[in-house]
Amino acid sequence: MRRQYIVNLITLIAALFFSPLTLASTGGDQLDLTTHAVGYIAIIVFVFAYILVMSEEVIHLRKSKPVLVAAGVIWGMIGWVYMQHGMSHEAEQAFRHNLLEYAELLLFLLVAMTYINAMEERMLFDSLRSWMVNKGFSLRSLFWLTGVLAFFISPVADNLTTALLMCAVIMKVGGDNKKFIAMACINVVVAANAGGAFSPFGDITTLMVWQKGILGFSEFFALLVPSAINFLVPAIIMSIFIANEKPQANDEQVELKRGAFVVVALFLVTIVMAVTAHSLLGMPPVLGMMTGLGLLQFFGYYLRITLHKSLERKRALAQEANDQKRLSYLGSVVPFDVFNRVAKAEWDTLLFFYGVVVCVGGLGFIGYLSLVSHAMYTQWDVTYANIAVGILSAIVDNIPVMFAVLTMNPEMSHGQWLLVTLTAGVGGSLLSIGSAAGVALMGQARGIYTFGAHLKWAPAIALGYIASILVHLWLNSHLF
Repeated sequence: MRRQYIVNLITLIAALFFSPLTLASTGGDQLDLTTHAVGYIAIIVFVFAYILVMSEEVIHLRKSKPVLVAAGVIWGMIGWVYMQHGMSHEAEQAFRHNLLEYAELLLFLLVAMTYINAMEERMLFDSLRSWMVNKGFSLRSLFWLTGVLAFFISPVADNLTTALLMCAVIMKVGGDNKKFIAMACINVVVAANAGGAFSPFGDITTLMVWQKGILGFSEFFALLVPSAINFLVPAIIMSIFIANEKPQANDEQVELKRGAFVVVALFLVTIVMAVTAHSLLGMPPVLGMMTGLGLLQFFGYYLRITLHKSLERKRALAQEANDQKRLSYLGSVVPFDVFNRVAKAEWDTLLFFYGVVVCVGGLGFIGYLSLVSHAMYTQWDVTYANIAVGILSAIVDNIPVMFAVLTMNPEMSHGQWLLVTLTAGVGGSLLSIGSAAGVALMGQARGIYTFGAHLKWAPAIALGYIASILVHLWLNSHLF
């Protein structure tokens, strides 16, 4: 009896998973698995993995682990179902497409992190921290300074790179003040996402809308004021709770290592090449980033082969001035190695991105993203649908959400397309896991800027989200 029961149970599970009666084709290349057992299990696996990610600071499990496993489980189930229907090639191609998306993001991030690590090794952030502290800036002033810089740099340098750069400064200035670091990181994430929303280069989603030809280059700047409101509302609220005290000045004089400003110049050149690769050549931005990494490697080679002569010259000057401190410092100088900078990249964050991109890609391939977007744009008022896109992008990555909207291509006015561009760009600020900038900073400020720390200020960020939408509906009413 028990053996028969087990056989019946296995037969039932097999019927649920692989019966063609539960599948519907969405076309020649894809099966609709949204009402199939595989689809339901994929949702459960994804939600459970995200719960573990959100509990990172409590259970001390690195966020990459659950999403890596979830990605394997989801695509493993998809592959099995498609193999049963003789469509394994279609599933393989879909996975390769997601893998390509991740590869571009991985290399882009890796180059940005390498440059930031190189600037840190050349003592730039220590020098900047010393300058800020000795200038007498209070913590509240530093909170505003880093936020405003993030808002105005991200339209050019993209929100992810900007957030990483500002976080490095915050970590140096904040020192042991974890509360300040956490709140300043939240402010930078909101500012970088808001700043990226009014520029075609500021975020991947704005690039997608611009590349699709839906909005012209200059039309994005209509979102400048709504984006500023999105940043300012939570920043004003949070700044009230920042102590107006000054970090202790110690008159520390930080000596930049040789080539520090050249590294900064190369980083700027790399960003320009990334933007140019896309806007002028029609190539992925990662092409310019990887070329920039090559330039950094060449400069590292130059620093290594000229190190001996440079040290000899500086040692002679120090001996002549009888500067024992400088002589001691010169004795600790080691050659610059770019691969040491690559090794110090936040690999947990990079692997987390893999898991998220592949998991969400799997859910999209199953049919859930198109199902949700179709329901929103055919059954809801289009304004409410576009507002919901922003909320959805706080939970699911905004790239596949925007991709689903662009794929459906609903009939909307330019004002509505600007609205969905705004909400998809800034909606990710509602949660730390809702944007690439937030996820990257969770790795960079590990244990300080966390999901829970960000969640405490979600109501203030939500007020900024609502205010930015209302300002856009009022200020750009002629575009609807």
